[in-house]
Amino acid sequence: MQTMQAAVLTHARPIAERPLEITSIATPLVQPGYVLLKVRACGVCRTDLHIVEGELPALKSSVTPGHQIVGDVVDGATADLPRGTRVGVSWIGGTDGTCRYCRSGQENLCDLPTFTGYSVDGGYAEYALARNDFVFPLPASLDDVHAAPLLCAGIIGFRSLRVAGVTPGDRVGLFGFGASAHLTIAVLHAWNCEVYVSTRGESHRQLAAKLGAKWVGVETDRPPVELDRAVTFAPSGDVVIAALSSLRKGGIVAINAIHLDRIPEFDYDRLLWGERQIRSVANMTRVDASDFLRIAGEINIRPQATIFSLERANEALAAIKSDSLDGAAVIVP
Repeated sequence: MQTMQAAVLTHARPIAERPLEITSIATPLVQPGYVLLKVRACGVCRTDLHIVEGELPALKSSVTPGHQIVGDVVDGATADLPRGTRVGVSWIGGTDGTCRYCRSGQENLCDLPTFTGYSVDGGYAEYALARNDFVFPLPASLDDVHAAPLLCAGIIGFRSLRVAGVTPGDRVGLFGFGASAHLTIAVLHAWNCEVYVSTRGESHRQLAAKLGAKWVGVETDRPPVELDRAVTFAPSGDVVIAALSSLRKGGIVAINAIHLDRIPEFDYDRLLWGERQIRSVANMTRVDASDFLRIAGEINIRPQATIFSLERANEALAAIKSDSLDGAAVIVP
């Protein structure tokens, strides 16, 4: 039996207790319809933290997290994915293809999805198994470390812009400025949008200014102009209300968060009337992924990233929890 090193979760608990065990496990065996990838890099996502700390219920007795995988096809090659092809894997690792949502082009809402690094093992390892119809060839212009954060944070940020209905030239507010928002701003600049950022943390505000935000304020500050669209990246109901209060009539807030701490009471007449809308962002589709990765290659998005070895996977997640990093964390086995 071939073995590999992996960061394995068997019991969810606070990241301060180092819940991931770096251990030797069996290398996955390739199955029909799947490819085996030698992992080059794997981005670290806040969703991984929710899984490791038990905020999301366990779906397996043990799991290897990680759903922003860059890897080379080493087994299970096909005509479309020859051996050595460098591909990316994201959060949605598969769908049933038959439910009403899949049939209507809404596979992000599939009734029976597979989640990479959650319902199946992910990329905090030397090798990973992935469905061959849910991997994405990567533009040559994107190196491994800078491609990895694009595969969830980047794609979901891009989908958030679509859910918010952003069009070129819009005034767009980003509320929160972590891994996803700092990738989204590059797309907004390519679309000639004015970007206004409200976020906690002085270093995050400095990064937003450095990346070309027209205005930067603290977490619940209201921008000096009415916004056409807004995206919230913080799991805070107060931030949603701040974004909503910044919209013009007919504007849209897209909530890019798996859960919110609460939604405070708010004044309907002042904040929501006038056909303002609040929308949630759920997962992504393969079309989102392909479109975003093409744009990322064209405009050469290079996210700010900090590299961690596989042995330091717990430290990478701790850095995400404490917001001590600007940009993304990436594990390189």
